Amino acid sequence: MIGLAHLLTLSTILFAIAVCGIFINRRSVILLLMCVELLLLAVNFNFIAFAYFLGDLAGQVFVFFILTVAAAEAAIGLAILVVLFRNRISVNVEEFSLLKG
Repeated sequence: MIGLAHLLTLSTILFAIAVCGIFINRRSVILLLMCVELLLLAVNFNFIAFAYFLGDLAGQVFVFFILTVAAAEAAIGLAILVVLFRNRISVNVEEFSLLKG
């Protein structure tokens, strides 16, 4: 049977992979956005696990709010990324320092 400890371990692994992805990869904006989404997924996984084992629906309500924010963040981030790619023909994070006004 899958217990709370198993679910929290899986969530911790997802969170650690996302944090390592953010710190190791400093070049691709798309990968950075994917790592942020993975962080939010790990947090959502914790909310769902605790909501299930405590029998409370409040954690599931928080997940809907987090998913809404994550969808908006992804849409806005990708829109900005498309505009920057059209102007710079690259998605390299190091080149974005040239955009200082």
